[in-house]
Amino acid sequence: MEKRELRVKALPGYEEEIGRWLWCLEDVRHTILSEMAGVSQNILDTKMDERQTIGSLLYHIALVEADWLYEEVLVREWDPEILALFPVDSRSGDGSLTHLEGQTTEEHLDRLNRVRKVFLSHFQTMDLEDWRKPRVLEKYDVTPEWVVYHLIEHESHHRGQILQQLRQLRNEVKR
Repeated sequence: MEKRELRVKALPGYEEEIGRWLWCLEDVRHTILSEMAGVSQNILDTKMDERQTIGSLLYHIALVEADWLYEEVLVREWDPEILALFPVDSRSGDGSLTHLEGQTTEEHLDRLNRVRKVFLSHFQTMDLEDWRKPRVLEKYDVTPEWVVYHLIEHESHHRGQILQQLRQLRNEVKR
């Protein structure tokens, strides 16, 4: 068995501390992307019990990331190309995630990748002062550093849900 090296590295092209946080964000995403390879449309769209579909979770992850970028980090209007990736709100009237069906794995992964590319691009020129500078908003003050922490936490939570559903649904298909 090959010995693995388990450590956090800095993404190249960023201030080192910021790059380390972004590496963590990318590490969570890497697991989702690798597990989604070859997922059938049926598995993507199956709603188990009262849980959300995997497709709905992927849409939600991308939308939340874009929202935190534009609303809290940049504090400006959304790029129209990114906004166009989200034709429906992430939540229904009752507060639950919107149920999505029919979008392929490739469409979901493309959305995740496009949002992440834009997200990462905005941190390339950021220095530590801006990284820790609070954005003063109506309901709270928030730093880009906290936003990245929150997105790691958010995506990790949903990654667990996705992986659990994938295991269960794949086991049902094998029966």
